Amino acid sequence: MDFLEFETPIKELMEQYDKCALVGEESGIDIEQSCKQIADKIDSKKKEIYTNLTPWQRVQLSRHPNRPYSLDFIKGITEGNFIELHGDRNFADDKAMVGGFGKVDGQTVMFIGQQKGKNTKERQYRRFGMSNPEGYRKAMRLMKLAEKFNKPIVTLIDTPGAYPGLEAEERGQGQAIAQNIYEMLKLQVPVICIVIGEGASGGALGIGVGNRVYMLENTWYSVISPESCSSILWRSWDHKETAAAALKLTPQDMVEQGIIDGIVPEPLGGAHYDPEQTFLNLKNHIKQVITELSKISAEKLCRQRQDKFLNMGVFKG
Repeated sequence: MDFLEFETPIKELMEQYDKCALVGEESGIDIEQSCKQIADKIDSKKKEIYTNLTPWQRVQLSRHPNRPYSLDFIKGITEGNFIELHGDRNFADDKAMVGGFGKVDGQTVMFIGQQKGKNTKERQYRRFGMSNPEGYRKAMRLMKLAEKFNKPIVTLIDTPGAYPGLEAEERGQGQAIAQNIYEMLKLQVPVICIVIGEGASGGALGIGVGNRVYMLENTWYSVISPESCSSILWRSWDHKETAAAALKLTPQDMVEQGIIDGIVPEPLGGAHYDPEQTFLNLKNHIKQVITELSKISAEKLCRQRQDKFLNMGVFKG
């Protein structure tokens, strides 16, 4: 298990617990009570730390190296019956964007998500979850396929932004994202969008227009990352914590501002502590929302989605 800087007290207690268990095993002495006391301290320290997270600490948790990514969530929710589909039928298959049909307790759902990598080679292969234009075009192709067969769509958002390379701009990055936003507003099937990690800028919004938008507990959603905001305002990353607080990017902030519809809870400490429970929480939530949205006509779904996003923000004539 990897630990973040603010998790150091938990790491130290867990090391003590491991040593205690090892001593008892090697010496044959019953030290169960001592180990239990340390375990109680671990639980207490976890509650103390994770119930008082700063916005920057929540950003760090959303990027935890052990945190599950889109394919982990999809396979956990569909229990292995996911069929991935590839290509935008125009240029290439973007490995940073994944999608396909899967069943959630018998209900066929189109899953689309941004996929990061778990090691250096895979991160390069997936471009750290940053999609090229063909990724967004692939996502829209799959959404249109779901619409054709009248299947609900679930998008999993986890990206530091759209890919900023020259080739992405040459192939129309901005146009691809704008086209997705426009087309998602017109889809005739239920669309559920869930931020499972990082939700940054237009890269997130390119698959983020839904009838319902949710965030997992330890995620963030903003027009810009704290580091980039700090570099613009202060010409340095040194003020990223201040920027994180000012951006109001936590799930709680998003609910208060009316940007999202709710927060999906994670196990104490984050999704990486208990991925299976996190998958179950999200699966149950998706089933419930699909049931609610399936009762609404296609015309009302479309109008509801449009009204939802048109009513965001403040406009002055």
